[in-house]
Amino acid sequence: MSVATPIIPETTNIGYDQHRLEQILLTQKATLNPKKQSVIVSLSQRVHDIDPLSILALLTREKVNHFSQDEIYFYWEHQGKTEAILGYGVTESCQLNTGDRFTKSQEFVNHCFQKIVKIGHNNLSNSFPHIFCGFTFFSESKPLEFPFSSAFCFLPKLQIIKQKRNRLLIFNLLINSKTNIEKLAYQTITNVKLISQVKPEQAITQPEKQSIQLNPKYEMIQGFESSVASALKSIEAKQFQKLVLANALDLTSPENFSIINCLQHLRYYHPDCYIFAVNNGKNNCFVGASPERLISLKNNQLLTDALAGSTSRGKTQLEDYYLAQKLLKSSKERREHQVVIEFIVQRLIQLGLIPQISPLKVLKLSNIQHLWTPIYTQLNPNIHPLEIVAKLHPTPAVSGFPTAVTCQEIKRYETFERGFYAAPLGWIDYDHNSEFIVGIRSALISGNRARLYAGAGIVEGSQPEKELAEIKLKFQGLLKALSYC
Repeated sequence: MSVATPIIPETTNIGYDQHRLEQILLTQKATLNPKKQSVIVSLSQRVHDIDPLSILALLTREKVNHFSQDEIYFYWEHQGKTEAILGYGVTESCQLNTGDRFTKSQEFVNHCFQKIVKIGHNNLSNSFPHIFCGFTFFSESKPLEFPFSSAFCFLPKLQIIKQKRNRLLIFNLLINSKTNIEKLAYQTITNVKLISQVKPEQAITQPEKQSIQLNPKYEMIQGFESSVASALKSIEAKQFQKLVLANALDLTSPENFSIINCLQHLRYYHPDCYIFAVNNGKNNCFVGASPERLISLKNNQLLTDALAGSTSRGKTQLEDYYLAQKLLKSSKERREHQVVIEFIVQRLIQLGLIPQISPLKVLKLSNIQHLWTPIYTQLNPNIHPLEIVAKLHPTPAVSGFPTAVTCQEIKRYETFERGFYAAPLGWIDYDHNSEFIVGIRSALISGNRARLYAGAGIVEGSQPEKELAEIKLKFQGLLKALSYC
């Protein structure tokens, strides 16, 4: 399902040879015509053992050639997979607020990849340029409440990939008839040299040991228990089977929150989660540590997760085991989980796929544990990753069931904009490998203000006070990370 575009073999290390790079870029500029008005040259090379978070710290702290300090970026990390990816700056972007956002975004992704000419990618595994995407929970978005479009996709100027022992640097350079090739080559080489010299400890300052005094506005969670009680009456009346109600907690700090420090703490406290940050270039950043994978697509193998039903971690190994066993035996939690499994299986069947269900497990995280069922299938190569994302979002794990009914109930009960909370965030690479997570355990940070999000699944047998306790438990991960920023 890869896009057939040219790959120019590399005969030297283009990152340090300005004349060679100018000739390559001039050659590509010469191919332009009225039908082909621009081309994207994607340069790739190996670099030494650098940390993508170190580079993000450098770029957001200092003005670097070809970049400003206020750029759009996407940071993605999973320590368990020894993987981190940074996309910084914009070569091409697509921001939409339309009902057909997934279809239009798919067209954007395909159009970008068709324009790419890859240079220096030979013999570099997983060196493909990535397009990063974020979609809000609802297709209609209120910019004053959540400052991102309902579809937010971009091909970055700069990309750093850390995957096990591999470290790769990719520049995606847009060339049109007005491009100053000499200037572009000089800027690129300068940046390659600068980035290649950064050591992990150089760019990241040590986190503050003294905690920041936060001012939480708890009034936003007042009324949650009465909403749960009302939802339970609707469930009893057979209006729906499950409803996921979320809430938000607003914080202020005497000084601006540090996104880098927040990510450092999230990676430390949540090594088994996906750590992420999406910045719109206007001092608004959506960050979090999500345990929930929506899709993972590699070599036409699709993996997705049913993740629903939760309890706390024990203070001792014995207590932890007891809580996990209680979770596995809970009819209420099992019902909530089964709804998610059945939904995912049916949606994959509708795509013409044959899903396979793995045995039920318990996923243990730092402060919470979940019922977890991985689901996998062989993918038809004609199916685009965003088709799957559109089909699966939102799952009953974050909305409820039936989906259409519960999404309307969410709008009725919740008094805030969900935005990227519980919504798809991820990437697609040039070879149409892809990974998307669900943006839970998350917060929107704007200067010294932060809004934290958390939700709980309401089913028959739910108790309002216990669902409120679950919400507060889920707030703790971000509260802890932000308290030391």
